[in-house]
Order: sequence, then C-alpha cells, then structure tokens
Amino acid sequence: MTYDTVVFDNDGVLVGRTRFDVLREATEETFAQFGVTDPNPDHVEDMTIGATPSGVATVSDIYDFEPDRFWRTRDRTLSVAQQEEARAGRKTPYEDLASLADLDIPKGIVSSNQQETVDFLLDHFELSGLFDTAYGREATIESLTLRKPNPHYLERALADLDAESALYVGDNESDIKAAENAGIDSAFIRRPHRSDWDLNVWPTWDIDSLDDLHEICST
Repeated sequence: MTYDTVVFDNDGVLVGRTRFDVLREATEETFAQFGVTDPNPDHVEDMTIGATPSGVATVSDIYDFEPDRFWRTRDRTLSVAQQEEARAGRKTPYEDLASLADLDIPKGIVSSNQQETVDFLLDHFELSGLFDTAYGREATIESLTLRKPNPHYLERALADLDAESALYVGDNESDIKAAENAGIDSAFIRRPHRSDWDLNVWPTWDIDSLDDLHEICST
C-alpha cells in the first residue's frame, strides 16, 4: 500500500541512544539534589528506566520527596545529560537520516523521551525542517501512563498531520504495539543494537535502513 504519512520514534531510530550509564548517573544526581547521596541502587535503576507513577510514589515516600517536584527534577536532569551527550558528539543522528529529505510526505516524531530533549535535538542538529510535528513526553508523573505502547502521543501526531494512511517506524516492541493500538502499520528498524533482536510482535515491515522507506512508501 501507499503511505501518506510517516512517523518516527527518535532515540535508536533517528539519533543514537543515550548510554544507560549516562542516564543512571543523571538519576543519581537527581537524588543528590534532594540530599540523598547514597540511594538504594534498585531505586536508582527504577527511576532511570521504566518508571511508573506507583514507583515514583514509593520512592518519594521512602525518601520523603514531594513526588511531582522530584519527578520534574529527574526529567530535567536526564534531559540536560542527554543534551550534553549531543554537544559532546556522543549522541548523533544516524547517517541515513539525510535520506528523509527526499521522502516527500508529511513526517513526524513520537518519542517517550522528554519533550525538552526532543526539541533540543531537533534544534541542535538542525533537523526541524524535516518534520512537521514532534511529540515527547511532558515532565509530569501522569505522562508516564501515556508512554508507548499507549498510542496517545502517536494519535496526536497523526491528527496534526491529517494522516489517512500512516506508518510508524520504531526500534522497540512498544513502538510496534503503539502502532497497532493506533490502528496503523509499523516498521521495525534493525539498527546495530537491534540487528539480531528476536521480536515477540509482528511489524508490517522489517527494515535495515531509513533508505528502505522510499520503496515502501511508494509501493
């Protein structure tokens, strides 16, 4: 089929992923900003990746944090860390991103990363002109329930783009599930960190490069 819109995940699809140790150190820094210099390592890991509202509430109760303030600080600190990785040249766009300039259909971004991080990367790498809309996650506890596979942000992007036949490109199973939940097709891109990944979901397409979208979108 022919697609009139393509939406992309960001980290691991358009730009390289941030190393886990960088994110973990930023989470430890968040605890330190609240006067906790030796937090339980399990609590640090829980707040680094895959945090949930109940998890934030539990950690905040243990350390006597105000939950909303703690989470806003955590999101801000991790965003700043990722911005520094980009400025230092350790987080960069994939080379095939340039091929999207010739993909003459509306394009968007939907990421579970912070909106602040998405906006910074688009500006820093001068990519804003390639995309017609871009959604990240607000720095609120409530936004954690809206991450993929919840299609919330994907549906907002599709509405912005007035999409009738859309494709979502991602590198995680949650991306494929989000596309399914939004009622659209999906493409799983096999970046180096996903080259041998065994999927438990069924994307519409399995691709090696963004270059492949030129043929897919004209099929």
